[in-house]
Amino acid sequence: DSTFHMSWELLHRAYCTADQDTMQCHVDLMQWLNWVFILAGVAYFFRQSFAHTPYGRYVEGTESCWMVPAKAAWFIQEVPSFLAPAGLCYFCNGKSSIGRNLLLGTFCFHYIQRSFIYALLTKGRPSPFFIVVSAVIFCTVNGLFQGSYMLFCAQYDEAWLTDIRLILGLTLFFLGMAINIHSDHILRNLRQTGEVVYKIPRGGLFEYVSGANFFGEIIEWFGYAIATWSLPAFSFAFFTMCSIGPRAFHHHRFYLQKFEDYPRARKALIPFII
Repeated sequence: DSTFHMSWELLHRAYCTADQDTMQCHVDLMQWLNWVFILAGVAYFFRQSFAHTPYGRYVEGTESCWMVPAKAAWFIQEVPSFLAPAGLCYFCNGKSSIGRNLLLGTFCFHYIQRSFIYALLTKGRPSPFFIVVSAVIFCTVNGLFQGSYMLFCAQYDEAWLTDIRLILGLTLFFLGMAINIHSDHILRNLRQTGEVVYKIPRGGLFEYVSGANFFGEIIEWFGYAIATWSLPAFSFAFFTMCSIGPRAFHHHRFYLQKFEDYPRARKALIPFII
C-alpha cells in the first residue's frame, strides 16, 4: 500500500501543478510505474499461491474486523478508477484527439459499469474494511496512471482509427466485458437477497470454466492493452491476470470439494486448457 501511495503522490505532483499549460509526459515516472505494476503482479501471484485474499467466500472471523456492506464496498473501491481519469480530464490540460478520447472513454466505461451498475446489483458478502481501503488506493493510482498516460503521453493519429491493433483490441475488450457481465448475472441469480449459500453456476462460459467472470475480465484488459498498444495498459492487464487468475483456481478447488456432482470436465480459467 505504501508503494502505491507514493506513486499517487508522484503522479499528483507531476501533472496537477499550478502551471497546467506546461504539462508534459514524464517518461521516467511512467516507466517506474510500469515496473511497479508488473513486479506487484508477480508478488501478488505468488502470495495467492499460498493464501486466499480475504474477501467474498474466503472471509473468516468477521467478528474481529470492520465489514463494509457489499454494495457500498464495490462502489467505494471501483469508482476512483472512473473519477481519477475524469478528474485529470477536467482539471488538467491534456491534449485531445479522437483516438485518445476513444481509448480513455473505453477505460472509464468499464468502471462506470462496475461502480454504478454492478455495485448496485451485487448480492455478495460484506468485505473487510482493509480490503476496501487497499482497493481504493490501487484503483486511484491506476486511474491516475492510465489517465495520465493517455492524456499526456499517448500519441494517436487519424490512421490509428483503422489500425488492426485498435480494431482487434476493442473487439476483445467488449467481448471480455460481455463475458464478465453475463457471468456476473449468472452468479448473482444463483441466490436470493440475503442468502450466503453457494450453488453450482451453469450457463454461458461457466459450462467450460469455474472462473468465467475472471476469464472475461482478463480478456477485457488484454484487449485494452492491444487497443492502446501501450506498456501502462499491459502492466495493468498483467497485474489483473496475476490477481484474479489464481482466484479462479481457488474457486475451482472450492467447487470440487463442496459438490460431488460438480462437472469434472470444467477447467479453472481457460476453456479446454487449464
